[in-house]
Amino acid sequence: MKLRWPIVLLVLSAAAACGRARQEGPDERLTVMASILPLADFVRQIGGERVRVEVLVEPGASPHTFELAPSQLRAASKARLLVLNGLGLEYWAERLISAAGNPRLIVVDTSEGLPIIAGDADEPGGNPHIWLSPRNAMHQVRKIRDALMRCDPGGAPTYEANSARYLDLLESLDREIARAAAGFTHREFVAFHAAWAYFARDYGLKEAAVIERRPGQEPSPEDIAAIVRLVRSSGARAVFAEPQFSAKAAEAIAEEAGARVLFLNPLGIPPDYGYLDTMRYNLRQIAEALR
Repeated sequence: MKLRWPIVLLVLSAAAACGRARQEGPDERLTVMASILPLADFVRQIGGERVRVEVLVEPGASPHTFELAPSQLRAASKARLLVLNGLGLEYWAERLISAAGNPRLIVVDTSEGLPIIAGDADEPGGNPHIWLSPRNAMHQVRKIRDALMRCDPGGAPTYEANSARYLDLLESLDREIARAAAGFTHREFVAFHAAWAYFARDYGLKEAAVIERRPGQEPSPEDIAAIVRLVRSSGARAVFAEPQFSAKAAEAIAEEAGARVLFLNPLGIPPDYGYLDTMRYNLRQIAEALR
C-alpha cells in the first residue's frame, strides 16, 4: 500500500497539537497562597491534586523580617485562598490583601480558636510559633480543610478524606513526642528565640531562656553572661541554634558554659520538605540534649 505522506504528516501534526493543547491548557487547580512552608505542606496534604500552592516566605528566610515582592502582590490578585499563621507573624498581611484587590480571596487565620501563650513586647497578639506543636498543627489542618471546602465545595470529599488521613499521622507524631519526652532526664533548654514555647508546654518541658529576644537583635554581653549562668545552673548540655540565623551567639554561650550547639529548624528545608519529617528531626535534636 502506498502511503500518502502529506496526509500522514497532517494527522500526526494535528495529534501533536492536541497533545500540546492538553498540556498547555488553563490550570484549573485552586490557587492557594500560604505564608510559610509548614502551612503550605498542610495545604498540599489536604488539597492533593486539586490545589496549587505558593509559599510567600522563601525557604531559608525568616518570617519576622520578610518583605513582600511585587510579583507576590500580583499573584495574590488571582489567588483563591490565603493561609496565614496569624498572631502577627504575617505583619505584612493587610498590605498584601489590600494590594491584591481580590474580592474572591478568602483569608484563613489558622491561630483562631487556639489557647495562646503570651509573647514579648513586640508580639502583642501572643507567641506566633503555634505550628511547632503537633497538637496545634492539628487545629491548623482543620481550619485549612474548612477553608478549602468553602472555596471549592465540589472537592469536599477529597478534603475530608485527606485531612482525616493526615490528622491520624499528626496524632501518631504527637504520641511519639510525648513518649520520648516522658523519658528525658532534663526538662529545661535554651533556644535561639522563643519559638518552642508551645512544644515545651505540650510536652512538659521548659524553655528556660532565649538568646535573641527580638528578631534581628543580637544579645548584649550582659544577656550572654546571664544565659551562661542559667545554662550552668540548669545543667543544660546543649544550646539550640537555628539555620535561618547566625549561630555566633549560641556558639559563644555554649563554649563559655561547657555545652554543645545543636540546631532546631522551625521552618524546614526544601525541596523535599515535610512537616512530619522536620518535626522528627527536631525531636531527635531535643532528645540529644535532654535525655
